[in-house]
Amino acid sequence: MNRFSLHETPLQPERLRTELQNPACGGYAAFEGWVRDHNDGRAVLRLEYESFEPLAVREGERILAEARHRFGVEHARCAHRVGPLAVGELAVWVGVSAAHRGEAFDACRYIIDEVKHRVPIWKKEYYQGGDSGWVNCERCAGPEPQRDRVSP
Repeated sequence: MNRFSLHETPLQPERLRTELQNPACGGYAAFEGWVRDHNDGRAVLRLEYESFEPLAVREGERILAEARHRFGVEHARCAHRVGPLAVGELAVWVGVSAAHRGEAFDACRYIIDEVKHRVPIWKKEYYQGGDSGWVNCERCAGPEPQRDRVSP
């Protein structure tokens, strides 16, 4: 089972986690990304995510399938918010279940790293003082940065 989804309403990690339960799985790993109150030395008041949904879901599903294949996990799930979010709100959730914990941890990290890099979701931050700005959009038009990759 793969499932990547976008949500305009608050994420419910407890419900998402139950989708991953399987008696063949002894390992479970999850990642939660929350809206923080600062970035690059600036006070963040809130943020907003925008996405091109058809491409985002297709690429998100591709990433989940890659993780299942590379790490041998049974189930992978990722849910990402879109629209306005307040400081402290859950922005992204990743969950993986596998026969063993090592594969679950590795796949979970792979998924969040790849989602942040490849899925067309853009973040606009609103700062104290009234200024705002898109975060990391310059990398979208530039060459791919060198990143450490997790090997299978």
